[in-house]
Amino acid sequence: MDFISTRGGDAVGIDVALVAGLAPDGGLYIPRTIPAATLTHPGPTLADTAQQLLAPYFAGSRLRQELPRICRSAFDFPAPLRELAGEGDHLLELFHGPTAAFKDYAARFLAQCLAGLREDDGQPPTTILVATSGDTGAAVGAAFHNRPGFRVAILYPDGRVSPRQAHGLACFGGNVRCFRVEGSFDDCQAIVKQVLGDAALRARLPLGSANSISLGRLLPQMAYYAHTALAYRQQHGQALNFIVPTGNLGNALACWLARRMGLPIGEIVLGCNANDVLPRFFAGGDYAPSAGVATLANAMDVGAPSNFERLRALHADDGQVRASMRAIGVDDATIGGTIASAPTRHGVVPCPHTAVGLHVLETLRAQGDRRPWAVVATAHAAKFDTVVEPRVGHTVVPPPGLARWLSRPAHAEAMPADASWLREQLMNWDETRGDMPSRHETGAFRCV
Repeated sequence: MDFISTRGGDAVGIDVALVAGLAPDGGLYIPRTIPAATLTHPGPTLADTAQQLLAPYFAGSRLRQELPRICRSAFDFPAPLRELAGEGDHLLELFHGPTAAFKDYAARFLAQCLAGLREDDGQPPTTILVATSGDTGAAVGAAFHNRPGFRVAILYPDGRVSPRQAHGLACFGGNVRCFRVEGSFDDCQAIVKQVLGDAALRARLPLGSANSISLGRLLPQMAYYAHTALAYRQQHGQALNFIVPTGNLGNALACWLARRMGLPIGEIVLGCNANDVLPRFFAGGDYAPSAGVATLANAMDVGAPSNFERLRALHADDGQVRASMRAIGVDDATIGGTIASAPTRHGVVPCPHTAVGLHVLETLRAQGDRRPWAVVATAHAAKFDTVVEPRVGHTVVPPPGLARWLSRPAHAEAMPADASWLREQLMNWDETRGDMPSRHETGAFRCV
């Protein structure tokens, strides 16, 4: 299958797109054509559904024969659809992976793909760059930790992620370095794009991306939507609608792609926080990126969602984009109130991002919508203990995988919002691995 940049240019195969991350013209790769899904029922496992769904995209790939094994490795933990207290209300739990966030599925898939495509030709290790607003970096760090032939540079906005998220980003060591950037997530994302677009640097160092700008992150995220939607229709005879908390738009775009392939997915509603660039656009305004603002749902603190460029490129015009989904914004006071009321009203303790989705569900129900809805639960509440626990009045115990990472010591390096500074670090990676004055050390969390 051919893939093209959102900004034009020549078509490439999926192997080239996966390794490059970003297209040479700075655009994002999208499939030239979207294949029709042949699935009519879910596979025996999530991994089986993923393999069947993704097979057309890997036609002609060196990884084609390896795809079943890659999917078994990446999708080896469940994505259960949990019934909530309200009739027709569900929660799609995507936080059962090693870092307790939905990013684990795609990060593990991407790591397997890039390992399969890497040639041992004496070149330096491939450096994976990742900007994170909280959860992506930990998932990528875990997926590539101690993987031969790779090293990872994680950039996160200093002071804008939860304490446990910050610890989870910086606890790996070895081939993973963590940088706390003096700026916003959008600054981190811009730096990663600048460095990936530096042709001179790429000529000297193999570089790759693990953000949702990477095709290897976007495509596998379709799998849990396809599996869930097929199973729901098989049991109930109708399409399931999804509420997707979103920041960079990657997870929601994966849901749309699965629907575009013909999967039985109904309406898609985006749940956003006070960063309202998407709600304003879908309400009819211009697409106007703005500086990200800090909120309780910090992983969604994005003022310039990268995947909007993909969404636009996959539609004829903005009218079609607006017809494809809608977006609802939720402020911090409402997020906090929803966290507090969710145990009684819905029977769950949500993370702040899931709380955004739950409030959107409550809004739809108040408007008289009686269709079946699934709120996408993007992360475990224990990652946001300082936000959640005061509002629910009790401790939220981390799941075992998260507790293991939190038990490790962590360190992060201070970094200015400067792409040239990062380039220098990458060029001198081995020389800068020792203890540095700019390094911030923390002990391990005590999880009770």
